[in-house]
Amino acid sequence: MSGLRTRALGLRYKSTWALSQCTLDIPPGCVTGLVGPNGAGKSTLLGLAAGMVTPTTGTIEVCGGVPGSGPDQLARVGYVAQSAPVYARLTVEEHLRLGARLNPKWDDALARERIRRIGLDPARQAGKLSGGQRAQLALTLGIAKRPELLLLDEPVAALDPLARREFLQDLMEAVAEHGLSVLMSSHDIGDLERICDHLVVLTNSTVRIVGDVEDLLATHCRLSGPRRDLDTLPDAQQVISASHTDRQTTVLVRTEAPVLDPVWTVGRLTLEDLVLAYLENPVIRPSLEVLR
Repeated sequence: MSGLRTRALGLRYKSTWALSQCTLDIPPGCVTGLVGPNGAGKSTLLGLAAGMVTPTTGTIEVCGGVPGSGPDQLARVGYVAQSAPVYARLTVEEHLRLGARLNPKWDDALARERIRRIGLDPARQAGKLSGGQRAQLALTLGIAKRPELLLLDEPVAALDPLARREFLQDLMEAVAEHGLSVLMSSHDIGDLERICDHLVVLTNSTVRIVGDVEDLLATHCRLSGPRRDLDTLPDAQQVISASHTDRQTTVLVRTEAPVLDPVWTVGRLTLEDLVLAYLENPVIRPSLEVLR
């Protein structure tokens, strides 16, 4: 059973597609990084997975069910929005009690230990916490729910470097101990490189690339050599980006086959190299006429 499965998923606001033709299979038990520029559809995909909005086209299945379809389905999915929503007038302690009442698999010991470790005063109102502290509280509620899939929209954006590292460590422990699946959007590729084993890149509201991180890095490389026409490259080498000087060509390709041409110097990519190449070469946004 797929952790998250979509087929031709789309959401349209009037004449604008916030997400279009999205087809994904994200396996359970993995940490998936969701990357893309602002407006690419990351928050839209997370909202659809959480059942907060209904798709215009296509289908989505999360943990074997339709998002937002009932209490059992809601219990399987945790969601922490980028704004780290908490109730300003409730204390930290009252948030934990509310979490225990609303979530059948609530892990109170985990929640209280995390609150103690990050130094939140249980008696303090959420509205009087700093932005980073509110984010930590929201993240604690999301993890302690013990969902099968945890959806995180820029979860560490408001955290300082130490708090970010501690949260990512907590997240990986939850994944290892409970088989938790995670879909996390982030602009920090360094964070994703440390914890993610799966990757989705969105550009212009469409999926640009998706797959296992190790597989993606193994099938992409940078070729450098004397200037040449790209039409002379083998069909098996899909060009992702290219640049030329008067004497040299540098091209990033995706290929399953070994590069046998001795004229090329072959270089491996980091995850940041890979992501930036796809972000700098986005697909054209589909028109409404094509999608109707």
